[in-house]
Amino acid sequence: MYSQNQDIGPITVSISRRVKSGYEPQYERWISKMVEAASNFPGHQSVNVLRPSPATQGEYVIIYRFDTYADCQRWETSQIRQDFLQEVQDWIEGESNTRRATGIEFWFDLPQLPNKSPKAYKMVLVLIPVVFILVYILNYILQPIKSSLPAWLHSLIIVSLQVILMTYLVMPKVTQVLKSWLFK
Repeated sequence: MYSQNQDIGPITVSISRRVKSGYEPQYERWISKMVEAASNFPGHQSVNVLRPSPATQGEYVIIYRFDTYADCQRWETSQIRQDFLQEVQDWIEGESNTRRATGIEFWFDLPQLPNKSPKAYKMVLVLIPVVFILVYILNYILQPIKSSLPAWLHSLIIVSLQVILMTYLVMPKVTQVLKSWLFK
């Protein structure tokens, strides 16, 4: 766990729970209310819910994101969240499994493996060629307009496109293709 005064930037938290048979409708309503409450907290970015499936080993997985660790802590230590957690206790089988990710770890998340991250050296070995190839391709594509733009704007465009492509297109595919090596 991170110290409270540590500014680590955006944080993603995943919580896996197995719901007792017959309590699924109550749990679904609980999720809706909890998501609405969390969305009203400063720094809240998003929530995704993975419903029980073979990929989640029959568990519900709630993934939420906050812009800073401090904002995430405000939500996690709030009385409203404590009340939500108390309400759900009787519906849960076993312990909840919580995982926090910061930095580049989120580029390597697989919904099928919500509580597992690859080793840092493997992330580096994957990111170096991905970043290099994207920078090279984007520079080549944007070469015709490079001379008409200030250097800072050209760099901003390259970085913005690269992050968007890596987050939504490239890294999900690369992670899926390399999952047997990354997560072993």
